[in-house]
Amino acid sequence: MSRSLIRWILLSLVVMTFSAASFAQIAVGISVRIGPPALPVYAQPICPGPGYFWTPGYWAWNDDEGYYWVPGTWVVAPVGLLWTPGYWGWGGGLYAWHAGYWGPHIGFYGGINYGFGYTGVGFVGGEWRGGAFFYNRSVTNVSVTNVTNVYNKTVIVNNASTVSYNGGTGGVNMRPTPQEEAYAREQHTPALAAQQQQEHAAMQNRQNFASVNHGRPAIAATARPGDFSSHSAVAARAAGGDYHAPAMSPREARVNTASNRGNSTPANRGTSNEGFRPFTPPSKSGNSSSSGNFNRGNSSPNSNVSRGNDNRSNDKGGQSQSHPASHPNQSAPHPKSSPPKSSPPPKEEHHH
Repeated sequence: MSRSLIRWILLSLVVMTFSAASFAQIAVGISVRIGPPALPVYAQPICPGPGYFWTPGYWAWNDDEGYYWVPGTWVVAPVGLLWTPGYWGWGGGLYAWHAGYWGPHIGFYGGINYGFGYTGVGFVGGEWRGGAFFYNRSVTNVSVTNVTNVYNKTVIVNNASTVSYNGGTGGVNMRPTPQEEAYAREQHTPALAAQQQQEHAAMQNRQNFASVNHGRPAIAATARPGDFSSHSAVAARAAGGDYHAPAMSPREARVNTASNRGNSTPANRGTSNEGFRPFTPPSKSGNSSSSGNFNRGNSSPNSNVSRGNDNRSNDKGGQSQSHPASHPNQSAPHPKSSPPKSSPPPKEEHHH
């Protein structure tokens, strides 16, 4: 066997190992028996400047206190990469967290309407043109005084749901397309240090826990990661749905298995992620459809256009979501039980 062939084989093995490790780091999550609350309704802080990329807020998990809100924030993006948000998915009687990642394309994020360009399918808040990021001012809060790379493209809203999880009773009824599955196999980069900082800071503030804020966090978004000061923070205008206190404690809700001992995910830093189960959505569901382009959060539920931040000279645009999510804090059945049947989904809209 020639030396060149040996080198080629070795290089291929290294690349394959790196890709597998990268994907495994992203795929591993955390599993609990309690579904997350609905996504709160809030305005997007104005973009700090060129090169910043919006990362939407999400409910993270802590074994001592349960769900807590990690505020959405602007981060300096790796050039040419896009952020696919993490999401909670129901399967096997559990709610499992699927961590977000940076990559050349937007992958599947559960059909969740995170708002501000994340309509549940893809991303319409901006695009890379060469080494510069251009912002769609129809759905992102960008001032032309600070950022000149802008354009306006209307985004149709087809789903005003504030539901924060995929599958199960009350969850979003959406499955990945073949293209999204292909994107999931691309090489990815996990959450940046700034994003991890944002999550860590959120976990230190008890006001962010759903047990305290009942789904309406006082700090729903920040202009910069880790900056929870009054000039940076934006409070939620409303909870995305009625909050129901879980019937079990966080320790009882947490699923622990030895199969994933030692793994960790950027979206749940500080907690172990034992108990991760692969997410397999139920085959039948009458819940919210996430098809089409929609932008939840700051648009009127009766509007067909993008989320309500169309006039982006400030962050005041938008109305509260009028259609609360179904069963936002519903306890999941025992892991061995069969998947519950879904109930009809709410409308969709753009928010955050």
